[in-house]
Amino acid sequence: MKASRRDNSDADPLKAILVARVYEVAIKTDLTPAPRLSARLGNRVFLKREDQQPVFSFKIRGAHNKIANLSDAERKRGVICASAGNHAQGVALSAARLGLNAVVVMPRTTPRIKIDAVAGYGAEVVLHGDSYSEAARRCQEICDERGMVFVHPFDDPLVVAGQGTIGLEILQDRPDVDMVFVPVGGGGLISGVAHLLKALRPQCRIIGVEPEDSGAMGRSVQAGRLIRLERVGGFADGVAVKQPGEYTFRQCRDYVDDFITVSTDEMCAAIERIHGETRSIVEPSGALAVAGLAKYLPAQGLRDRVVVAINSGANMNFDRLRFVAERNQLGGGAEALYAITIPERPSALRSLVRDVVGERSLTEFHYRLATRNEAHIFVGVGLHSAAERADFEAALRRGGYVFTDLSDNDLAKSHVRYMVGGRSTDVRHEVLQVFQFPERPGALADFLDALDSRWNISLFNYRCHGSDYSQVLVGFEVSPGDRTRFDAVLEGMKNHFRCRDESANPAASLFL
Repeated sequence: MKASRRDNSDADPLKAILVARVYEVAIKTDLTPAPRLSARLGNRVFLKREDQQPVFSFKIRGAHNKIANLSDAERKRGVICASAGNHAQGVALSAARLGLNAVVVMPRTTPRIKIDAVAGYGAEVVLHGDSYSEAARRCQEICDERGMVFVHPFDDPLVVAGQGTIGLEILQDRPDVDMVFVPVGGGGLISGVAHLLKALRPQCRIIGVEPEDSGAMGRSVQAGRLIRLERVGGFADGVAVKQPGEYTFRQCRDYVDDFITVSTDEMCAAIERIHGETRSIVEPSGALAVAGLAKYLPAQGLRDRVVVAINSGANMNFDRLRFVAERNQLGGGAEALYAITIPERPSALRSLVRDVVGERSLTEFHYRLATRNEAHIFVGVGLHSAAERADFEAALRRGGYVFTDLSDNDLAKSHVRYMVGGRSTDVRHEVLQVFQFPERPGALADFLDALDSRWNISLFNYRCHGSDYSQVLVGFEVSPGDRTRFDAVLEGMKNHFRCRDESANPAASLFL
């Protein structure tokens, strides 16, 4: 989709930020001290509160600056965008304030709260497809059919200039800022912030933070060219971009000092930490910057710096809070998961608890008899430090216990801990697959219809994480001679249902 012809591409980027029209709808947000994070990290940490915006996200800045700069002729054509969330709300609100017609194309997987928010601003909502890519294709068709002006979510100089006003506000409140951590998806936010700060305070370091499964910009800058990812993660949906923009890539290449990636668990821990500082609940992408600084500062040995993390948005789906609560302890290093094998004899369980667990806090404890000689236990242990974790493992070794650390095992965290049961003696040649599919009404039925009925299902566990995509763990009985055909069927399903083989996962072999 082409941007409008008045894209300001030849204008001075710094001047464009300084004259950006954002405050007709956006507000100057607070720069809130974070005393707990500051004490923990040995730096002066501040949170830039873009969750305070009218649409609970920074996206209103760039969207409005773009739309406000349209010509009269362009305004009459109306505006259109494809988005599953924050950009959609920014475009809808800006168009409403300026009296323009707006169309927003959203995937069918978009949570109802976001659809209702966009419709509430008077925009026409078109639901199409199960992914952003499918919605974007439909957006292009409507744009061509109606001659509307496309508002890009990030790869537009006017959008970038609007986001850059955040950097100006940070500098106004903390002219001594040393480092700014910025969430990165397509690069619109960090491009504007980095350009402004490098122009007015060049010694300030700009650090981009990306999810481990969606780091397109960092990889592109490292490679010196645009990189397109085959797939991106769905948890931090606000930054789930397969390829950054051409304009934003150049800005990041020239002005961003470093990139860091964080895990889903680290984002969950950051959401909890932000809540502890502000009592607000940000969305996963909104917590990226805090997750990044909590990882980056100790790793670099940095102390006594003035550090800002941009809380980019708070459009959190309530259903997702369960998943966040389950995973934040792991991400913050306050919990560890273990599979422990004990001998099957009288008092063996009591000995483990008395001699090894002792006064330690347990978060969960699942016991399953494996054979007449041994049993397996799935244990969650509450921790206060890495030293305490090492001490627990040393106690297990002294006791002669065989154990496996499952704290980074996604199958264990997402499925096994909820279904510890043991292997059926009647199951033969079991193959375990984890499938991901869009979370929408009828999606599970569609998935079951797509499965080939020639293979018996031996296990099935469906988990909704409150995000755009959910996971299901499926066990199949597949004879060795039929494995080639089975793999071919999975290959044919991959465009609609991503999957990975977990048959050799130790969590599965011990507990399922």
